[in-house]
Amino acid sequence: MSSTATTIHTEAHAAHAEHELSFVRKYIFSTDHKIIGIQFLFTVLFTLGLGGLLALGVRWQLAYPWTKVPIFGELLWSDNGGAMPAEVYPMLTTMHASVMIFLVIIPGLSGVFGNFCIPLQIGARDMAFPTMNMISYWFMWPAILFFVASFFVTGGAATFGWTSYPPGAGNLQAAPGSLHGQTLWLLGLLCVGVSSLLGSVNYITTIVKLRTKGMSFFRMPMTTWALFITAILQAFALPVLTAALILQVADREFMTSFFRPDDLVINNEPAGPGGGQPLLWQHLFWFYSHPAVYIMILPAMGVVSDVITTFARKPLFGYKPMVLAVAGIAFLGFIVWGHHMFQSGMNPALGMTFMTSTMLIALPSAVKVFNWLGTLWGSRIRWTTPMLNALAFVSMFVIGGLSGIFMAATPVDIYIHDTYYIVGHIHYVLFGGSLFGLFAGLYYWYPKMFGRRMSEFWGKVHFAGSFVLFNLVFFPMHILGMGGFPRRYADPYFFETWKDTKPMNQMMTIAAILLGFFQLILLLNFFLSLRRGEKAGHNPWRANSLEWHTPEIWPGHGNWGARTPTVHRGPYEYAAPESEEDGYYPQTTPPPGSQAERAHAH
Repeated sequence: MSSTATTIHTEAHAAHAEHELSFVRKYIFSTDHKIIGIQFLFTVLFTLGLGGLLALGVRWQLAYPWTKVPIFGELLWSDNGGAMPAEVYPMLTTMHASVMIFLVIIPGLSGVFGNFCIPLQIGARDMAFPTMNMISYWFMWPAILFFVASFFVTGGAATFGWTSYPPGAGNLQAAPGSLHGQTLWLLGLLCVGVSSLLGSVNYITTIVKLRTKGMSFFRMPMTTWALFITAILQAFALPVLTAALILQVADREFMTSFFRPDDLVINNEPAGPGGGQPLLWQHLFWFYSHPAVYIMILPAMGVVSDVITTFARKPLFGYKPMVLAVAGIAFLGFIVWGHHMFQSGMNPALGMTFMTSTMLIALPSAVKVFNWLGTLWGSRIRWTTPMLNALAFVSMFVIGGLSGIFMAATPVDIYIHDTYYIVGHIHYVLFGGSLFGLFAGLYYWYPKMFGRRMSEFWGKVHFAGSFVLFNLVFFPMHILGMGGFPRRYADPYFFETWKDTKPMNQMMTIAAILLGFFQLILLLNFFLSLRRGEKAGHNPWRANSLEWHTPEIWPGHGNWGARTPTVHRGPYEYAAPESEEDGYYPQTTPPPGSQAERAHAH
């Protein structure tokens, strides 16, 4: 380890020296990476519930337009007979997507597992910058408050979709009632960006500088590799989005014209100073937001890789190609943002470039799927709840990836753009992918986080219900979208063409409501297991990676006591000749017959 790394390592350990802390300092304003990871987890469970309720509001309107919304309708819109007012629907679609993307999936995977797992998996005592780590968590709460507050200001929440396209979203006069809500949305995203950027700097520094003795890059678990590459993505892409958000706030609040065109007229009046370019926002926004798709899916790929190898009891098939595939996806993610803009009138040669580069992403994605299947081939699978969710991730990611190839083709995308085909695709990638990956990681590392296991029976009930109902909700969207069914319409049945689709939408809404109820099983299992769950012991899954081999089940400050561990091999050597019958061969076990092995024995 270099002298710089030793200095950072020592300072981080000193900052967490074993001493008595108050409750507030230990559990609220904590600088311990494990507590911060758990804080992210509890926060994400809250925002997941909020985002789910917004989704059910959207689904109810599509199934039973302009009818009384159960439970909440009379409370919120009593002067409208409990039915949803027309102006509320675009708020729900905008805020559902915003909450689920920026307050659930990104912090749920990078925030929870990045904070909890990275130092443990590389043998570090903590993050390189513990105070910065604490600040990165607390920047999430202003974002949550801005999003929630936007519903209670004049005109209500943001209504221009999670993409916030100008000139509408960036123009003061274009939305006279929703000025405050749209601006609060922009400020909330700025806070999320600061949180993610601080976290990414911390992750990169920690992984590069604080790996323990013997922990080379190619001995790191895939979860750490995926989070490392995700952090690099965030570090390069987030400044672009941050700049774009600041410019749109300036357009709205200070009448600048970064995105305001010359000829914009609202209510037969000029809309203020012009000269800006609305398409500039799309370039800046998608330069971040397409890599953001991989920021949301790559950590789940790492988690799933660890879970599959643990319960297949086999080495990860093609470990180095898997690492290179993740890096390839990240690189290609930066050069394909224009496929979101095929309808913007771009030069056909440029469109062809974006189309080809988008299709190339299928190659490293296929490598990962092939390697997961190669890991499973001929293995002795343990059908645990984490494994079931990991396998659901793989199967749903394949469906989402295959549907994405169609959208990469410019002629096809022009037809299905802004239809429910797009909605189905994004949910197969981000719910069927990211959220099933989040569930897999939660069930897998719950024993390490809390010292107890969640109920396997109820975990499997939650999985089975979620898997079946998820497909009932989102697979029919592809069928509707191929027929041209439009998204973001509060009442598409106004058009004769779509009246026959109402029964299908009603079926999807019933399935969505049941899907929401099944998440209550997860919450009950989670909270009841905190006190009643079976005690887990040190390593209930008999995994080989480093986080399961701390001196204590719940490691205190510094994680490793007086001495950090020494790593002798990779994390997936389940089939090594020296391993035990079920492939158990921890990274900390020295090679047989070596001097280190003799010292270890004594």
